[in-house]
Amino acid sequence: MAKWGQGDPRWIVEERADATNVNNWHWTEKNATPWSRDKLKELLIGLSIENEEFSCKIKELTKIEGEASANNRKAKLIFFYEWVINGEWEGTYREGENKTVYKGKFEIPNLSEEHDAKDVDVTITMNNENKSPKLKEFMHRHGSEKIRGQLATYITLLREEFSQGLILPTKDSSSNLKNLANTQQQQQTQNINKSSETTKNSQEINGSAKIATKKLNLKEDFKCRLEELYNVFTNVEMVRAFTHSSSIIYEPEKGGKFSLFDSNVTGSFVELVPNQKLVMNWRNKRWIDEHYSQVTLEFTEKEDYTLLTLSQTGIPHNFLENTEEGWKNYYFNSIKQTFGFGSRIM
Repeated sequence: MAKWGQGDPRWIVEERADATNVNNWHWTEKNATPWSRDKLKELLIGLSIENEEFSCKIKELTKIEGEASANNRKAKLIFFYEWVINGEWEGTYREGENKTVYKGKFEIPNLSEEHDAKDVDVTITMNNENKSPKLKEFMHRHGSEKIRGQLATYITLLREEFSQGLILPTKDSSSNLKNLANTQQQQQTQNINKSSETTKNSQEINGSAKIATKKLNLKEDFKCRLEELYNVFTNVEMVRAFTHSSSIIYEPEKGGKFSLFDSNVTGSFVELVPNQKLVMNWRNKRWIDEHYSQVTLEFTEKEDYTLLTLSQTGIPHNFLENTEEGWKNYYFNSIKQTFGFGSRIM
């Protein structure tokens, strides 16, 4: 041990506002079990699975056992969760003379951080299944898929809810955040002025006129697996989470449209190569009417992080800086804060 008054310099704690456990450098844990139990009930009970022929609904959860926690060690966020969930469902034929209510059960034996939501086992059974094999097949195929979607939502919301406060600001970082906020406010004021000028100029340009454009190239590291990062851009619930809005349009398929950030960003998907590349037609609503840029996102998994490479062509020249800041603040930083992808992965 060090002598009194001669502390080991590795343990000297800097001056800080909270006065304890700088930036949660030592192990910090939050119990997420009660919250998780309530959230899983909210997401699953009453879930409807329907098409033109069948109408099914999850009626109740008969078993929900397990635990969940969020942990931080040296600014690395780690989430643990393990659940066994059983429930009951019922379904009917939407049309025709058969008004029988068929009932069944489902089991989820392995919801944990060791599996992606899409790989979680969901077993569907039906009472007297020989009486309506088509209904059971519908629930097996479409019900399982929709249940997994709700489990993915749970994982997303768990990360979002329990990332808050696990990485605490130091004195210097608090000051930096204030400076950053002031800088962003100044930039927003400048952008508003630029927007007014651009509006005046765009009124003089017809739809067929050429405008001067710029190209943007960005690279960003995310401390997560490749598939996790790709899912952030293609899973609707995850997009809702990092955009902090439930009122979005997002159709991640070729030709599918999207509308984000209160319709400030709109466009459509041109190409989707799973876990490799996304290509989008993309525009800011302040741009000249009907003018779109093209955004290409490429995903590359490294040893302990995933590299996102962004290439965007066709940006109106006077919106280059604004577009770059938008990607960094509203996409990259928000994704890291929401899902903890700014921390090292195991």
